[in-house]
Amino acid sequence: MERVKDQRQKPRIPTSVVVKNAFVGVLCQLKSLNGLAQTEASKFWKKWLERQAPSADTNGRVMAGVDVEDLRRVFRHIYRKRKRGKSLQPFWGHWVALVVDGHEMCSSFLLQWPGCMVRPVGDRRQFYQRIVVAALLYRNTRLLLDCELLLPGENEVAAAERLLERVVRYYPRAFEVVVADGLYQQAPFFKTVLAHGKHAIAVLKDETRDLYVDVRSLFGQVKPVVYREHNKLYEVWDIEGLTSWPQLGRSVRVVRSLETSWIKRQRTGELEEAVREWMWATTLPTTSVSAEGIVKFGHGRWAIENEGGFNELVNKWHADHVYKHDSNAILAYWLLAMLAYNLYHAFVERNLKPEVRTKLSDELLLKILATELLGSILAEAEGIAT
Repeated sequence: MERVKDQRQKPRIPTSVVVKNAFVGVLCQLKSLNGLAQTEASKFWKKWLERQAPSADTNGRVMAGVDVEDLRRVFRHIYRKRKRGKSLQPFWGHWVALVVDGHEMCSSFLLQWPGCMVRPVGDRRQFYQRIVVAALLYRNTRLLLDCELLLPGENEVAAAERLLERVVRYYPRAFEVVVADGLYQQAPFFKTVLAHGKHAIAVLKDETRDLYVDVRSLFGQVKPVVYREHNKLYEVWDIEGLTSWPQLGRSVRVVRSLETSWIKRQRTGELEEAVREWMWATTLPTTSVSAEGIVKFGHGRWAIENEGGFNELVNKWHADHVYKHDSNAILAYWLLAMLAYNLYHAFVERNLKPEVRTKLSDELLLKILATELLGSILAEAEGIAT
């Protein structure tokens, strides 16, 4: 973080001081710059920053001009450290996947900020911001890599292609497969993935597509593979060499999974059967990854939505909170939330023994971390009250 710079020519407060201050606020789950500024009396700041913590106005102003490319270098440093430490396990066989998905961060009918997007809602204009996030999918963890804001008038897939270009440039050997939802099942996106020597997997759910209609008629001619895993029964069909997607210019493979599970209802105690169907289109050949592997990768996409993704970033790290209404600041604070996620989970996985991890919840561990920042303030307040 010492190398992070901003647009100021002769800064009185170093950029790294502001970035560290903001990062600790995210790590301690303080979802307000004013709340963070109230901790300036903490002895922690003088120990770590070797100076007084910056004000809320300074924090927001500097983050609006911070160079986000400098922040992205921190992610590359973390990836190299974890890779050299051999703490990242391939998700399936020797394969690692990159999961890409979009998320709406904030919206407002009243406030417009530089770089925001605009859409009509009835007879009113709504201002909002969307982001695309890329994360590496491993067996033991999820590593958030990078993110990209959607530009005004741009769709999610275009931003994802721009994000993918940068991820491939800086992490060329980090993954072999790109996994996405049905929105990304478009020929330009698949071609971008293939052009970089990677394979693509996307949910197939558009019933108007020729590929969807044609493969539906073929499932009755193929015998499914049946297996059971974690109280769930899988029936998987695997069809390769399909040419019903002429826009892509090559044949694709479709995997269908019919999954039956049994849920015990709390009120009646009876088992209720639930059946769900999933279909994925992929460029991966059967000789490389089995149908079971495609199902694993397809469901692994939910990692960016649930565990290790938007759900945790928003609810635990308050990534959706707008600290400063400026697109660059919004992106910078979101990157800090991703950084807090990566460092926290690396700390828990690599530094805490299993006995400690099982006894202490994430909520309690994060409160213990915040004690370093807030403990001295509380002690001082208690002394004044006494």
